[in-house]
Amino acid sequence: MARFFIFYTRLRTEEKLLFKAAEERGIPFSAVNVSDGMWPDIPGASGDVALCRCVSQTQNSALAVLLEARGVLTVNSSEVMALCADKIVTAAKLDAAGIPQPEYAVAFSPEGAIEGAKRLGYPLVIKPATGSWGRLLAKINDRDALEAVAEHKAHMGAAHSVLFMQQYVEKKGFDLRATLLGGEPITVIKRCSEHWITNTARGATPEKYPLSPEIKALLGRVQNAIGGEVLAVDLFETPEGGWMVNEVNGQPEFRSSDGELTGVDIAGRLVEHVWSLASGTGGTKG
Repeated sequence: MARFFIFYTRLRTEEKLLFKAAEERGIPFSAVNVSDGMWPDIPGASGDVALCRCVSQTQNSALAVLLEARGVLTVNSSEVMALCADKIVTAAKLDAAGIPQPEYAVAFSPEGAIEGAKRLGYPLVIKPATGSWGRLLAKINDRDALEAVAEHKAHMGAAHSVLFMQQYVEKKGFDLRATLLGGEPITVIKRCSEHWITNTARGATPEKYPLSPEIKALLGRVQNAIGGEVLAVDLFETPEGGWMVNEVNGQPEFRSSDGELTGVDIAGRLVEHVWSLASGTGGTKG
């Protein structure tokens, strides 16, 4: 019989919700803190399923690769994790699928960043290619600021040697966060903040938001382009009143979208879905 593992490195609210949901449903699982062990002693064999919930994207991707080599089905797959973990890769994938997103440029030197700014105009945003929670984002208002930030990043090591530059989008104080499970959108929330960064991890206030046919169609295109069993997609409203994709998260936190606010038990739905993969009754459309 297939075993169900939930791997984690820190017991956050989401992990507690997942454990509780599995217990309430009588779904057999093993919670494994990988910080307490090492590979190859971490459990998992062919036919098992694993929900990878490490805090670090790098840890999650590495764990998924190792488990997949043993024949373990991981959520998400290492391929999807790697695609979503790198904003440049994600942007290129969305581009190839013709999915609307903020205009962007990729620079390989401070001089290249100046050329990128000529394309995008000011203000613009520089983001680390990898990272989450709105950390290390910089809104650049003019050339002097760009030169200073680009020069600083040039001395921060290989991880910052490539600059992901994105057109600044005036968000009117909010963006949307949609959660997709098994290829279908299950929640949408509006994240409101007076700050230009609207992550709930940075203090934004979440509100329930309706899933319109237009948003659903756009999310379906994202699912087809990215794949994966569980995704979080951040959307910006366009000046014309439509929607564009800002980022796609392949290992999302979901406490702000779970429970009373949306009426959706995301933790419960997630453990049910992952457990269904063990029996071959579940799976995404994309």
